[in-house]
Amino acid sequence: MSLLGNNGESYKDKKSLVIYFSRADENYAVGYIDKGNTEYIAEFVQEFTGADLFKVEPLVPYAKDYRTCIEEAKHRIGNAPIKEKLEDISGYEVIYIMSPIYWGTYAPEVETAIKDLDFTGKIIRIVSTHEGSGLAGMPSDVKRICKCANVLDDSIAIKGTECKNSRSKIENWV
Repeated sequence: MSLLGNNGESYKDKKSLVIYFSRADENYAVGYIDKGNTEYIAEFVQEFTGADLFKVEPLVPYAKDYRTCIEEAKHRIGNAPIKEKLEDISGYEVIYIMSPIYWGTYAPEVETAIKDLDFTGKIIRIVSTHEGSGLAGMPSDVKRICKCANVLDDSIAIKGTECKNSRSKIENWV
């Protein structure tokens, strides 16, 4: 199996990290779930690359119902405390940033997780999960925050209803 990026470069043997936000409970068009959609994608990437996983978790959990959750997310934009922060990503070459789309971009907690990290020289690959928003503004926001990184243009968006069954899609992408 060959794991090549769009430019033919192999990412399989590069030290990789997946930074992801995922939420269980009620999800739009999916209903109540025990594991968040983005978590499935993170695990697939880990399977194919051997990447380390860092799950971004809000300091205050979101409500279980979808409508309340998205309203809470709206109020957290620009101020979304998380349980644990990464301090150093210097040992990684490839960083995968993954999130559901909330209010036109990644979950607010993702920005909290990545905003103070040094991405100099890192390769960044982006995945969004959604139910109609596609990538939305996530790629441009990642580029804005992750200065001095090589944010690849091969980002993918996967519908939440398809995440559990997207293993082969992720295998082909990585």
